[in-house]
Formats: sequence, structure tokens, C-alpha cells
Amino acid sequence: MDTDLTGKLLIALPSIGDPRFSRSVILLCAHSPDFAMGIVLNKPMEGIRLPELFEQLDVSTELGVPDAPVLDGGPVNTDRGFVIHTDDVISEGATLEIDGAFCMTATRDMLQLIGSSAAPRKSVLALGYSGWGAGQLEIELAANAWIVGEPDDDLVFGEGHDLKWRHALGRMGIDSGRLHVEGGSA
Repeated sequence: MDTDLTGKLLIALPSIGDPRFSRSVILLCAHSPDFAMGIVLNKPMEGIRLPELFEQLDVSTELGVPDAPVLDGGPVNTDRGFVIHTDDVISEGATLEIDGAFCMTATRDMLQLIGSSAAPRKSVLALGYSGWGAGQLEIELAANAWIVGEPDDDLVFGEGHDLKWRHALGRMGIDSGRLHVEGGSA
């Protein structure tokens, strides 16, 4: 598969086989033949919200910090923060433009912007990311571990985390209650 999936959603199917990704919805931030990188959008971290994280990191803000969850973005670099945000704020040289609507920035400056009058319209912060080596994601897609979908603002920035997986599938006309791990035979 030589299709660039940057900006698409990966929606875990019951056959995923890895409990860390069960019912995950991932925004693919980068995809090439050599690697893929994405952020899990529907797994808030237990007991940590933005105000506590900003306090731990000693990030001062102009207006305070929204009381929002911090997401578990994936098992790679879990001590590093990644901000997914709207494209109205771009930090030259630091912001990865994912597609026409979403961007990712992983700098302390973006954290300070979140608590200021210059904040992006919408943002979400995740610790860690999900990564795949050369050809690994393509193998998982061929094994029906993931289905590829389109993101929307609610899936990326919404707080109904426990509903995002069903919502992502439902947008594609798939009833999550009818999905099974075992395949059928004809």
C-alpha cells in the first residue's frame, strides 16, 4: 500500500490483538513508507487533567488553563507532550500541518499559548504517541486490525471519549455491536 494516510483516522477493530489499542481511535499525524505516527484520541489518562500537568511542568499562562483531560496518546515517548490543534495557530518550524484542518505541535511554547488569548480555537494534549516502523501499519491494515476513517472536530477535540469509537464506526455506517473477532466463512 503506497497511499498516504496522513490526516486519516485509524479505528481499531475487535481483531486488533493488542489490549493497549482496544477500541482506539487514532489520528494519523504522519504516514510514509518508512514510518507512521499518530495520537490516540479517546483514552484520557486517569487522574491527570491539564491544570495539574501545567502545574507539574511549571508552565505559566496568561489566562489559566482549561479543565480538560490529558490523553494517553500511545505507548511511545510517554513523557513527551503532543498538542493536536486547529490550524489557526502555527509555530513556524515546530508545527506539523497534518491536513487542512488539524496540526500537531510538541513545544512548551504551544502549552503557553493554550492558556493565552492567542490560543488555538480548539486543542487537545496527549502524552506519548503511537508509532509504526516501515510496513508495520500496512501489515496491520491487511490483517484487518484497523479500519481507516475520516476525522471530524468532535472525534478529535470532543470530550465524549467513551463514545468516540462507536461514533467513528457509526459515521462509516458500521454498527459496533455487530463486529466480531472471528471471521465468517462462505
